[in-house]
Order: sequence, then C-alpha cells, then structure tokens
Amino acid sequence: MLERTGAIPERKMRNQVLDRMDLERERGITIKMQPVRMQYQNHTLNLIDTPGHIDFSYEVSRALKAVEGVLLLVDSTQGVQAQTLTTLAAAQEQGCVVIPVVSKIDAPAARPDEVASELADLLKVSKDEVIAVSGKTGAGVIELLDAIIKRIPPPHSLAGFEGNEPRGLVFDFSYSKHRGVAVYLRVFDGVFKKGQPLVFHAAGKEFVALETGIFTPEETPADSLSAGEIGYIVTGIKEPGVVAVGDTVGAVRGALPPLAGYERPRPVVWASVYPESQDDLPLLRQSLERLRLSDSSLSFEEESSGVLGRGFRCGFLGLLHLEIVTERLRREFGLQLIVTIPTISYSVTTTNGVREVVYTPAKFPEHGQIEMIEEPWAKVIIIVPPDVLSSLVQLLYDHEAETVSTETFQDGRIEMVVEMPLRELMRGFFDTLKNISSGYASLSYELMPERPADVVRLDILVAEEPVPAFARVVARRRMQEEAEKMVEKLHGTLPKQLFVTKIQARALGRIVASKSLSAMRKDVTGYLYGGDVSRKNKLLDKQKRGKKKMLERGTGKVHIPEEVFMKMVQTEG
Repeated sequence: MLERTGAIPERKMRNQVLDRMDLERERGITIKMQPVRMQYQNHTLNLIDTPGHIDFSYEVSRALKAVEGVLLLVDSTQGVQAQTLTTLAAAQEQGCVVIPVVSKIDAPAARPDEVASELADLLKVSKDEVIAVSGKTGAGVIELLDAIIKRIPPPHSLAGFEGNEPRGLVFDFSYSKHRGVAVYLRVFDGVFKKGQPLVFHAAGKEFVALETGIFTPEETPADSLSAGEIGYIVTGIKEPGVVAVGDTVGAVRGALPPLAGYERPRPVVWASVYPESQDDLPLLRQSLERLRLSDSSLSFEEESSGVLGRGFRCGFLGLLHLEIVTERLRREFGLQLIVTIPTISYSVTTTNGVREVVYTPAKFPEHGQIEMIEEPWAKVIIIVPPDVLSSLVQLLYDHEAETVSTETFQDGRIEMVVEMPLRELMRGFFDTLKNISSGYASLSYELMPERPADVVRLDILVAEEPVPAFARVVARRRMQEEAEKMVEKLHGTLPKQLFVTKIQARALGRIVASKSLSAMRKDVTGYLYGGDVSRKNKLLDKQKRGKKKMLERGTGKVHIPEEVFMKMVQTEG
C-alpha cells in the first residue's frame, strides 16, 4: 500500500518498513504502533499499524477508538489464529467497520480459498467481500485501497461538538531527549496549532504545543491538525509518568469534557531486575526512567535483596512486555541484568480483616495470619491441530483450567475456550503448548475478575535460616512437588560448608522437604607422617568438637555465593 500510493519512494522501500526497532525486525512482530498517512485518488488515508499481542490490548483498543475501520489480516498459510478472534472482538466492540483480508497468497503453502471461507463464516459475510493480497507481489493491493474508500466512512467530529475548540485522543507517544514527549493522537474536534496552550485531562498537566505534524511515515511538521486527522504534537515534557495512552488532549480551561474510556494500564506480572554489578544501579534507574518516558505501562520501585544487592521490582503487562523491556535495557543501554522469575499479584485478607495486594512472595503473610487469598483469572482462547487435542487436555488439567466451549473449524483445527488462574498461564503454559503442537498452536487471553485461590507460600531454609529471595507462592496441589524440586536444585548448586548443612522447604507452618549437604572435610592430619594412630584420632576429634561448637554458638552461618542466587531466582531459559 505504501508503494502503490507513493507514500514512500521506491529507493527507500525495504521489508518491514514500519517496524523501526531492531527487535521488531528480528522477530517479525509489531511492538510499537506506527501511524502513516497516504494519498490515493484524491483521498487521504490515515492508517495505524498495531501490535497483535494481547499484552498490548489496551493500547490497541485506544488505537481502534481513533479510527473508523480496520483491516483484519489473516495469513493464508496459517488461517484464523486466536489473536485474530481477540482483535476482531475488540474492533467490533469499538464499532469499527471490518474489512477481511487474506495475506501472503503468493506463498507456496498458501490456502487462500480455505482461509477466505473461514473469514467469511467468522464475520457472517459473503466470501466475495474477503480481499486476497500479497505484500510481496502487490497482487490485490489496488482492490484493497478501493475497498477502504468504498466501505469505511470518512472521519467525523463527535456529535454536538463541531466548534473550533480542539480535543484529541492519545493512542501512543514517543520520546526524544531534545524535544521531550511527542504524543500521537486522533483529533476528534477543532484544530490543533503550534503555540497553543493545551492540557492532558487525566494527568492535569498543561503544556504548549511546540510542533504539530503528520506521519509520512516519518514525523513531518504541518501547520495544523484538524478534526478527523491523525498526527502528533511535540509537548516538550520530559517527566516520566505524565503522558499516558488513552488520555485526552484539549484546550486549557476548555468546555469540552475528556473522551470516555481512559484507564491507567495495570501491571499483570512482576519481576525483580538487578544489575550484575552494583556500580550499574544508577544507570539502571536512569534507563528505566528513560523507557517509561515512551512506555507509560512500565512501573518500578527500588528494592533490596541480600546478596543480589539493590535493584527494582518492575510491573509489566505480560511476559512479552517483560521480555521486550529487559531486552531493550540490555541492547540500548548496555546493561548486564539478573531478572527473577515473574510472579503475579494476590489480594490477601488477613485474620484481622485487613485486605492488601501482595506482589512479591517475600511479603506474603504467614500461614496462620491469612483468612482468604484471591487471584486473577484469565479467559484463554486456544486453537490447535486435531492431533494435539489429547495432549492439550492433559496440559489443561495440569494447569487447573476449566473448559468453557469447543468448536471445530473447516480445516479440522479445534478452538477451545478455557478459564484458568493467571498464575498457571504464566507458569510456562504457552511454551509447553508450542512444544506439544510443534509450533502450530495459537493462544490469546483476557483478564477476568479475581477468584479465591488455593495457594501457599513456600519458604526455603538454609541451615534453618529462611532465605527471602527463594520464597515462592505455589498451588497447594503442587506444593510437595515444587518443594522437592527447589530443595534438590539448591542441594546441587550450593557449595559444601565446614559443617553438615540442612536445606529445607517450609509451607503451612511445617517442613515439607529436606536434604542435608555433607560437610566439607578439611584434611587436618595431612602433615602427620608415621607415629601412633592416636595422634590422628586426637586431631579428628578436635575438628569434630570445633564444628559442633560452631553450630551451638550460631557462628555456623552459610554464605550463599552470588552464582547460586542467580541460578535459583533467574528466569528459566
């Protein structure tokens, strides 16, 4: 489309032209939204390339509110995926016109007719309304452009607000150290111009528009942005946490109310991030603040943890968001990081009636102090080939899932809708699903209200002293298995001490797994040569008494090396 409309000169064209980050180009996924304006047959088309992953569903919902229609792209080699169903539901909820498109029709494994029938059935439309295209050869692109003009209505101001007072919806933003934050917005009312005093309604922050412009797809200055247009405004703001997706930009002391639907992104998973060298702590803090200037969904607070030193407890939208943020910290800022196993938050009501949200196992109340625990659940859509069904049923049982519905597609693939604890979804569920399906499964999920949770805090004790960094919250049914696994893992990695060291797992106020690490025996008789055997026995007895005294006096402390901490708390793989 960019080529056919001349938005990008042929000499500047390349694959994945709208993917600006190396991470996006390497993985073939969209992480950062990218708007672009095109001219076709005297019509101006504003498009937004959005991420498809569920972690960014709120940002995508704001982008959908900024447009009148969507192109529902389905790969003709793969067919309808779980993410397709989620995106479609979000588009329909926003009242967008949906144009079904089958892509990659030039690929050797393409099934354009089959997939077009799937799409037509899904949308309950005629198969003739499905457009087949190839981004490689350009086949069907002109037909698609014509369909956009014919089927999608032109943008409009919101009813009743046709005046000149400006109002726009923020659907994304970027940051530059020279210009500060530039907000990407859809203008719903009035006109935005350079030099205007404006305000973010939710944040209550006032600023002056330093520049207005459009996307070609580069940021290109323009004199003004009018109702119906998509563009950007340079704010000059350099404070993290002020600008957020979904906020409304309007005139200072204007009469128009903010646009509906604004929410603050809520972290779904938590993980601790530590620099391998404590000298890099200031750099890690600066890097997180810098990322937050272009990603308002990232949250963090400083924490300290024994041998690992000081770091940050960070909140993420999901596992992909965690992976992207930590990878950007490594690539863009040159940091060497230790990232702990991700956890979710729990709502805990104590026996004295206090309800609190706990997002780190070390702060989980003791067993006798807990009245009730609640945890978030997720509604999960899974699409798999038919030969995977039996393995999937076992996997769902292992992860405490409850089946809601099952449906079979024309090509034999099976769609299952299940409900399961978010804790279990984050426990390597997707990786295992990909393994049992040889990569052919797809998954999408949405959060549900909290339900009562049957979980316990599992502590690891070394020489009868608890190690807070090793604490975990696990399902009661898997408590014994997890306890034995962690004790065995620590037993295999902890160096021997001068005395016998007990490694124990404690839950529900009792020891549920235990193993002893034999003492490192120093050869105190090595220098003896010949003589009576009683001399050797005397030295060995002295060594035994010394170890006993060390334990009795409490001086037999275990030093846990940093590499052992890293192996125990770092994310697997």
